Amino acid sequence: MTQMEVAYRYAGVIGEPEMRALNNMGEVYGIRRIRLNEKEKILRVEFDASRFKEPVVAALIRRAGVDLSERLVLA
Repeated sequence: MTQMEVAYRYAGVIGEPEMRALNNMGEVYGIRRIRLNEKEKILRVEFDASRFKEPVVAALIRRAGVDLSERLVLA
């Protein structure tokens, strides 16, 4: 198992339906943790890279209704 973390800046507001969908995304095998910083509009996801690639994680987030504007580089 290879743990990876990816961060995205998102546009708009994450409402209750999106929060529920993100919470359900945590049930997906291979998604370890989802953290949301509403003040800075940053969404971080820890995932198992042996199971998913980053574009798949981004697609899952978009499917949850979140408008991703850019992928951030983690230092």
